[in-house]
Amino acid sequence: MKGGREMARRKIAAGNWKMNKTPTEATALVNQLKPLVANDDVDVIFCVPAIDIPAAMEAAKGSNINIGAENMYFEEKGAYTGEIAPAMLVDAGVKYVVLGHSERRQYFAETSETVNKKMLKCFEHGLVPIMCCGETLEQREQGITMDWIRQQVKVGFLGLTADQAAEAVIAYEPIWAIGTGKTATSDQAEEICKGIRDLMRELYGDDTADKIRILYGGSVNGGNAAELFAKEDIDGGLVGGASLKEEFGKIVNYNK
Repeated sequence: MKGGREMARRKIAAGNWKMNKTPTEATALVNQLKPLVANDDVDVIFCVPAIDIPAAMEAAKGSNINIGAENMYFEEKGAYTGEIAPAMLVDAGVKYVVLGHSERRQYFAETSETVNKKMLKCFEHGLVPIMCCGETLEQREQGITMDWIRQQVKVGFLGLTADQAAEAVIAYEPIWAIGTGKTATSDQAEEICKGIRDLMRELYGDDTADKIRILYGGSVNGGNAAELFAKEDIDGGLVGGASLKEEFGKIVNYNK
């Protein structure tokens, strides 16, 4: 019953605030978006800068908004100045954390190997990772997109059990589409998301492949969300710029 299994995957609308909003601004934005993102059919997540987590968490109380983090470190605690430990996130009430965003790989020397350490640490603490992968324009033009994505995902998931993999979230974000206004066509996005699901099937079997949620990211907006989310293997979006605006309500309520 392939169709039946698909219906069981809840859509995710995750906002990635990146390095935006002070705690005061975070409170205001959550309060502004709260009524607009009410949708019981969708898991709504705001991934915010670490310093905004307490303010956003307080503002989101009583709503359907989950507050997530944008990064964390793979050690428990200690002499790692400037880093955030998983237990800190858990204590603050966080459930989701973005790992391996292309900006962190590009500017902060993140690799698939460090992402893998963070993935394993997430599951030790009951956190749900949203692991990002994606190709550059050069890689797409060279025709190696799927090879690259498979490598990123394989290394990122090393050592995870089938049950853990099923709980994880993968966000496919073509780097050439992030913040550029260029979006992959829904067919291009579906092709890669299906490729990732096929890889999960190879690594873990049908059950995990059918359960894991795979998001598309890269200039998702109120105008293209419904078409993207309608695709068989796209289970929602990781949204950058549009998550800071009222437009995010249209993305969350793509089905209304």
